[in-house]
Amino acid sequence: MSLAVVNDLPEEEWHRFVTGHPAGNVFHTPEMFQVFRRAEGHRPELWAATQNGCVLALLLPVQIALKGGLFHFLTTRSVVYGSVLCAPGAEGQEALDKLLRTYRHEVKGGPLFTELRNLSDVSAIQPVLQGNGFGHEGHLNFLIDLARPTEEIWSSVDGNVRTNVRKARREGVVVEQVTSLDQVPAAYAVLASVYERIKVPLAPLSLFEAAFEVLHPRGMIKFFKTCVEDVCVGVAFRLLYKDVIHAWYAGTITDYAKYKANDLLNWHVLEWGAQNGFKCFDFGGAGKPGQDYGPRKFKVKFNGTLVNYGRNTCVHHPLRLRFSEWGYQMYRRYLTGGTE
Repeated sequence: MSLAVVNDLPEEEWHRFVTGHPAGNVFHTPEMFQVFRRAEGHRPELWAATQNGCVLALLLPVQIALKGGLFHFLTTRSVVYGSVLCAPGAEGQEALDKLLRTYRHEVKGGPLFTELRNLSDVSAIQPVLQGNGFGHEGHLNFLIDLARPTEEIWSSVDGNVRTNVRKARREGVVVEQVTSLDQVPAAYAVLASVYERIKVPLAPLSLFEAAFEVLHPRGMIKFFKTCVEDVCVGVAFRLLYKDVIHAWYAGTITDYAKYKANDLLNWHVLEWGAQNGFKCFDFGGAGKPGQDYGPRKFKVKFNGTLVNYGRNTCVHHPLRLRFSEWGYQMYRRYLTGGTE
């Protein structure tokens, strides 16, 4: 039978393909698809190339709208968290080529662009991606090896981190886990305060509630929080799949910076991961090469391996995108009182 591009899959076959693929990650799973489907302002789509009922290539774009109404067409983008997935060899690349050609021709909803966020080395399929209009741009990340003794991981992190972790513990900072759905809004409130301070849009509460409801019972997420005298001052939401911990969302209230809770929180996740059989911590991005990026300065202290898997982006509406980018900069200037 010839290749077919479909928008629905039996969950068993979907799981088989992702679980068996070396690059299959949490963002490729049916469970994560369900999370996005429940979240306000998110519309996940499934695109797959199949042959004889078997998946050969998988694309899972999530259309995200920052604004509704008249501004929907200027703020909607598609993000493919975890990038594309295809079977190895020429057969998989042929399937991916047909899948991307079909997607570009039929994509609905008017996203400004589709961005593939690569979590592994996709150099072998770059000719297919770029041949279908998905231009490549460098994007850094840190990967930390957890498949070694905890003492070795501890000694490898920056000395200032070790000092700060000890200080946080002396100051009585504790790390706890969110264990019930009714605790999620309070954790989200901490994250919202951080994003408000840096003037960056944050996903809605419904995304995190859906993640707890869908992923937590399956052991696919942990909600960590740091507390000072029973006050939640920092949170870290970490996705779990196979033997990898993926950094997702995190933030710490700056008013409590002297307690060094952020260093303690990140070290705790690494220690917990190593002790529970995980082999890798994916730090979730470190910005573009050659550009100053604040979070990179923090992440580098944990001495991970710097990788540059990059991102591939296909722009569907160039003029609208330029206008949207201009509007976003004006919006940021308004929020910051014109200080940026």
